[in-house]
Amino acid sequence: MTERAFLRHPLLVACGVSHGFGVRGAPEPERCLRPRQVHGTAVMRASEGAGVEDADAIVSDVPGLPVAIVTADCVPVLVADPGGAHVAAIHAGWRGLAAGVVEAGLVALQRIGAEPARLRAAVGPHIGPCCYEVDDPVVTALEARFGAAAHAALTRSRPGHAMLDLGALVRAECVGAGLAPGAVATLGAACTRCDAARFHSFRRDGARAGRLLHYVSAGRDPRILDNPMGSP
Repeated sequence: MTERAFLRHPLLVACGVSHGFGVRGAPEPERCLRPRQVHGTAVMRASEGAGVEDADAIVSDVPGLPVAIVTADCVPVLVADPGGAHVAAIHAGWRGLAAGVVEAGLVALQRIGAEPARLRAAVGPHIGPCCYEVDDPVVTALEARFGAAAHAALTRSRPGHAMLDLGALVRAECVGAGLAPGAVATLGAACTRCDAARFHSFRRDGARAGRLLHYVSAGRDPRILDNPMGSP
């Protein structure tokens, strides 16, 4: 397959950080560090030469070192502050959201020096509310954590089931953690299940589904601002 460029988000372009949301065939950056994902809330801190850890978020203040997570319907969240002194990549499925993985990643960023009010969070390609039906046990778990925000993100589809907007819950979690509402945004028209040409989807393809890699690097990369739509 021909290599394709990663997708970029204007919020992170404005921060000047090298980053990308994966599509089919997008190449993994060199020296990329990513955790072994387990649908939990553990957060890994990046360092040169670090080994693989069980975690669903990774934070970094190491300039030029790409940190990443992978998805196949779950929500990838890339976070940075202006200039890229502190960055994070977070993997958020419904289990992680119910357990608090987004909050855990943002708290870990604060521990290495980030200020919540300065952070920018970009929500990447994930299964949309058009395609993501869940059952009542999932609804109950999300309502327990998100309350009214969960009700707003759910639309009843049939008895015992509802369509779920995962991205709305990520936005609610980020704002609740201190990010400004305008500092959290999604990529438009990026449902992984709908768009088979660009994205892998577990809901669509089952066990044979591939994975999309999403990365961000600490430190300002002047090539991003000079060429916001192209490859760094």
